[in-house]
Amino acid sequence: MQGFVRRVSGNPGIQTDKVVADSEFEFRARNAAMAYLMKAFGNFHNDVEEVLYSYFSNCALRMSCVDLAKAFSFLANKGYCQFSGEQVVSADEARQINALMATSGMYDEAGSFASQVGLPGKSGVGGGIVAIVPGRFTICVWSPCLNKVGNSLVGVAVLEALTKEIGWSVYA
Repeated sequence: MQGFVRRVSGNPGIQTDKVVADSEFEFRARNAAMAYLMKAFGNFHNDVEEVLYSYFSNCALRMSCVDLAKAFSFLANKGYCQFSGEQVVSADEARQINALMATSGMYDEAGSFASQVGLPGKSGVGGGIVAIVPGRFTICVWSPCLNKVGNSLVGVAVLEALTKEIGWSVYA
């Protein structure tokens, strides 16, 4: 994802927030358990600790809401990135990614987010949430106060109010 973000935003200065990455790595037990289980079954061939730190570093990229919305915009446009002029993924792959985001992009709140907001979404530990309005655009919100499952408390509320006001739910 980091390479894609650089291409879309045109800004090679995106950096990892080391404090966030280190914090995620410190509390890596669940992710490490899954990775070691995959390794035990021969489905994971790299050093688990290195992969986890790399993963957490990529999850802790410093981006503005505009950068994040741009980075995900190809998902609203059937895989086509209007900023780079590239077909990043096929239309079918974009649909699959949106479906995956709708079912698991909001941690343990994916179901309630789908019901309340009605859009595919992905949250991050920094308080950002990006939501996809298929065929239209992406929207990103940010507020650092997280709820008990790790999603932006205010961000979810804002997206819910917005989609209800404008009627953007893909489930309507």
